[in-house]
Amino acid sequence: MDIAANPFLWAAGGLFLLFVYVVATFNRIARLKNHLRESWADVDVALKRRYDLIPNLVETVKAYAAHEQQLLTKITEARTRAMAAPGLVEHAQQENEMVLGLNGLLARVEAYPNLKASESFQQLQMELVDTEDRIAAARRFYNANVRDFNSLLASFPSGLVAKVAGCVEAPFFEVQDLAVRLPVRITASNL
Repeated sequence: MDIAANPFLWAAGGLFLLFVYVVATFNRIARLKNHLRESWADVDVALKRRYDLIPNLVETVKAYAAHEQQLLTKITEARTRAMAAPGLVEHAQQENEMVLGLNGLLARVEAYPNLKASESFQQLQMELVDTEDRIAAARRFYNANVRDFNSLLASFPSGLVAKVAGCVEAPFFEVQDLAVRLPVRITASNL
């Protein structure tokens, strides 16, 4: 029996290779989905850290700028909505609203020199800077995983396997950055 001339063996070999490709693609999709979940969890942890800082920031500002109550209420409400947002797109919209309020608050702080000089406010500001750096890094990692996953879905023939698996493109997490900066410490050496 000549193996090279047997069409059944060629067909069986082709089907076997197709099966191996499909299984490998399914595994790659599963791995990328896990990367997406893991990287979103990193974003979520960083956002929760920011959420935890906001009440402290609001209380500190209240002590020095009581007439900013409307803005402080707006920020607190935006924080609550962002924490409860059901999906990623809605979450990003609520984050943007909250960041706009926080940016407004941080801009108004300039009018309160006693607040700017407050040790607790400066500590919160440093923690916010650190938190924003963590959010930005986690967001970049998540968006890189989204890019890889969506590229796999858009490529041929992997996209066909992904459609059979019921995969849809993952949304990018695009939000505004908080315009927070480190407080400038004035010492004799930088005068």
